[in-house]
Amino acid sequence: MKRVAIDVGGTFTDCLVVDEAGDIREFKVPSRPPDFVEGLLDSLRKASLYFGISLPEFLGQTSTIIHGTTIATNAILTGHGSRVGMITTKGFRDIYEIRRGYKLSSMYNMFVPPYKPLVPRYLRLGVNERTLHTGEVTVPPDEAEIKAAMEYFVAQGVESVAVCFLHSYANPANEQRALRICNSAAPGIFAIASHEVLPVWREYERFSTTVLSAYVGPLADRYLHTLETRLRDVGFEGTLLIVLSNGLTEPVKHCVRHPASFLGSGPAAQPVAGLCFAMDSGHLSFLTLDAGGTSAEVCIVPSGEIPVTREAWIEDERIALRMIDVSSLGSGGGAIAWIDGLGVLRVGPASAAARPGPACYGKGGQEPTLTDACLLLGYIPHDNFLGGEVPLDKDLAREAVGKLCQRLGLGLEATAYAIFAIASASVSGLIGNTTTKRGYDVRDFALIAGGGAGPVLGPSLAKELGIQTVIIPRLASLFSAFGMLLMDIGFEFSRSYLARADEIDLARLNALFAEMEDQALEKLASVGIARKDVTLSRMAEMRYEGQFHEVEVSLPSGNCTPKKIKAAVAAFHQRHEQLHLFSMLQQDVEFLNFHLRLSSPQTGVKLPVTGLGPDDPKAALKLRRPCWFKGKWVDTPVYVGKLLRAGNRLSGPAIIEEPNTTVVIPDGFRCTANQCGYYVLTRRSNK
Repeated sequence: MKRVAIDVGGTFTDCLVVDEAGDIREFKVPSRPPDFVEGLLDSLRKASLYFGISLPEFLGQTSTIIHGTTIATNAILTGHGSRVGMITTKGFRDIYEIRRGYKLSSMYNMFVPPYKPLVPRYLRLGVNERTLHTGEVTVPPDEAEIKAAMEYFVAQGVESVAVCFLHSYANPANEQRALRICNSAAPGIFAIASHEVLPVWREYERFSTTVLSAYVGPLADRYLHTLETRLRDVGFEGTLLIVLSNGLTEPVKHCVRHPASFLGSGPAAQPVAGLCFAMDSGHLSFLTLDAGGTSAEVCIVPSGEIPVTREAWIEDERIALRMIDVSSLGSGGGAIAWIDGLGVLRVGPASAAARPGPACYGKGGQEPTLTDACLLLGYIPHDNFLGGEVPLDKDLAREAVGKLCQRLGLGLEATAYAIFAIASASVSGLIGNTTTKRGYDVRDFALIAGGGAGPVLGPSLAKELGIQTVIIPRLASLFSAFGMLLMDIGFEFSRSYLARADEIDLARLNALFAEMEDQALEKLASVGIARKDVTLSRMAEMRYEGQFHEVEVSLPSGNCTPKKIKAAVAAFHQRHEQLHLFSMLQQDVEFLNFHLRLSSPQTGVKLPVTGLGPDDPKAALKLRRPCWFKGKWVDTPVYVGKLLRAGNRLSGPAIIEEPNTTVVIPDGFRCTANQCGYYVLTRRSNK
């Protein structure tokens, strides 16, 4: 049976098919906003044509579809989520808006406008109820108040309700009862409670994450229901898995109640893909760049450890779920170049996206984009874009970029290169800021460049940042989709238990882990995964007594014992020293939250393998064309990627054309084709 991974982006939909032998086939089609499901089906139709069978026959031979979606993230970025109402403990409705006094743009600037919450104050209603931090229920929820609140929400056109009570992490009984009343009083309104989303300590983080779930929940629910229905209608009877921001995949039936976990769905796969190539090439400290048509995402991976965070923000919204730590920027190939009020050239974050697309696509786009600039600079071909499926029009690109020339006082080539340089500088700035804030020297990392625009930008970024090695997979254009094929099926659970290490109740702690493990195993069994095929990992969030921020430490499996607690404390001191350059061995240590992750690996895939060839790649030379390097036109060799053999070596400047992307090798780099489906670019020591 075949397995399929589909990454739906704002500009293109990427599809990878793994056949019965483990070989990979790649397919790329334009996305179809706002009907992204139709774009997904287009990619499957293209795959079925390749195999010479009908779409129902192809899906009949497919056991699993793994899907990454940006629908939740885009809803927040564009402000097109649901109208949300909030039911909370009386007297505490303003916790969500007060936050922690954050001003993300400038905490000291009094002229920065106040935060505008997704749920305005008049839609946040308090009801009589109370659960203590011990879990004792002292006041059950008032049914009449909740029914009245739902009547009010219906009258206000509310589509979704977030139920957020104090201390529901300790005992969810009041929230569960309130949720039943909400569903009974207004069955047409999507309702979700904080204990379902994030059953851990700290009200603001829990409330904010629950509101985000409510904001995107109806949209995600409709999307997944439509997707399942349309796949079923065309013959798919296998398992549909959704990629989550924590680096796992889950069946649809389990993740529909956790819509906030879709945030960052697609980008979460890129460090997983990067780890595969890093391990093969021996570069365990690396950073990934996935630059597509709409955005560029970056992930810093030190010593092969994919980073996770609970400190994520999407725009002004706080999300406290455990997520793979990926930073994003609107500098993809479709990023629009524009001149601001001060006369300064900028690129992005607005994108031409799939419709109308860059001007050179000839689909009605009028604004100059990074893709138009790269075409004019000779970096990408006009006749072989997406394997020749999308012919590019240089005249339209000249017309679009030419609009900026007069205002900037530059020629066409200089303007096009300025667009490229600014886009490159924006991404290198994101990389530099991210590594510096985490205390890393970017020069110690290899760069793994993916996405359609990543192999074009990547080597220039490396040159600017002082990075010595760039790895570019031949599957670069479908980088995140490849990572999805490698992601485990699994579940994560969290519980709060605040206790000092020397006072912790081991019986209570072991009961918490047993409860989480039973829930996870039940879910895995429901999708046919046996206990023997499951990997279990435990984590604890710990801090010095009185600290605000925590550090995550791994815990061994099996029952917790005094010896294991002592080992965890020692690991915490060591980790704190590593992260913050100090530790306080005499200070008491507290446990706050405990996490359990159960996962099952998917079947393997084969990297595309190429045969050995001579050092000289002349057999792969396609043509020579002028490209803009170092402020002048350079007669540049262009090679056909599929004709390059392992061991072939190229010196920059040079171009490699792959079916779905182009590798731009600047002056100062040598490129070696690897047998396992990627190119290794290294900077020459004399440059």
